Amino acid sequence: MQSTSNNPAGIFVRRGERSDIAALTRVFYRAVREGAGPEYSTEQRAAWAPAPPEVEAWDKRLTPQAVFVAELDGAVIGFMSLRSDGYIDLAFVDPEHIGHGVAQTLYAQLELHAREQGMERLFSDASARARILFERQGWTVEAAQRPVIRGVEMHNYRMSKALTGED
Repeated sequence: MQSTSNNPAGIFVRRGERSDIAALTRVFYRAVREGAGPEYSTEQRAAWAPAPPEVEAWDKRLTPQAVFVAELDGAVIGFMSLRSDGYIDLAFVDPEHIGHGVAQTLYAQLELHAREQGMERLFSDASARARILFERQGWTVEAAQRPVIRGVEMHNYRMSKALTGED
């Protein structure tokens, strides 16, 4: 298990394990339903996360990915996942911990891992909140998107960052 210790406010980042999946589904659900409120309507948030995801479905989704988990005092407070092709699939922080450096700390570990794996590019379909984080890390918006989820139009951003040609 990889970890970091020089994180803000006692945040501990480590690689995720299968035993974390139930906690990750709870963070996701709360992050969407409560934390995304300023950027997405109640209807959009309900379509995005009508209920906490099924643990079995997320086990299948996350097992092939590199998952990074942020903990504070032993509780999972955020996570990010990275596919082997450089796609950041999931990036969520518990609403009570938004704005305390959790996402930036997770992202730093994820990008370090991507570089160590020889990835040349990271990309994602970023939410409005993730867009802000990614832009601060040197990402570029390629396109604004309007996906429809459960019959409700959403908004997100196709974004990317080249990892080659940088120090």
